[in-house]
Parts: sequence; C-alpha cells; structure tokens
Amino acid sequence: MAPSREEIAQIFPGMVANFDQDKMQGINATIQFDLDGDSGGLYWVRIADSGAESGEGKAEDPKMTLKADANDFVGMINGDVNPMQAFMSGKIKIQGDTSLALKLMPLING
Repeated sequence: MAPSREEIAQIFPGMVANFDQDKMQGINATIQFDLDGDSGGLYWVRIADSGAESGEGKAEDPKMTLKADANDFVGMINGDVNPMQAFMSGKIKIQGDTSLALKLMPLING
C-alpha cells in the first residue's frame, strides 16, 4: 500500500532526529526533496555544524535536489530499495552536488 502524504512528511523530522552527529561534520548544505506521485511534495533538510532541521516546501538555494517517486523514496528510506541501484536505473535523480548524495546515504541509512 502506498504511503500517505502524512507518512511521507514524518520521514524528514525522523531522518533529522536520527542523524549521526559525527557523520554530519563538515556538511553544510540544504537538500531539496522533490517527490512525485499521489503522496509526493516538496521537502527539505538543512544540515549545518549546529545540527539539522527539516521542513516542507521549496528550499532556499539548495545545494542538491533529489527527485524521485514518493513510493521509491519511502522504499529507499525503509531499506527495501537500494539507493545506488535506484539512482543507476533512473528512479532517483540527483541535481546539483552529486558528491553530497554520497555523504547523505550513510546519514539516512544509519
């Protein structure tokens, strides 16, 4: 069953709460998440030395934008979809600083 818009919106505060502070060192960036589908929407995560925060809507000057179908994104967060395979198959598109995506994967996947 497809996740609801509310379930998707809860991913981002949860993601921020679970970030490993040590892995965040030196990452100062805003990441835009542009999710398609019935449950999709625009979300952002801002990582700075002081910590991380998240929100809904269009981010101001994102360093990277991740575009994906909401269902594929949830699968990636849950560990059901391999992020690298999703990227290689075009299910997930990265615009901007692609090296940031590599730094983000260990933060998301624990």
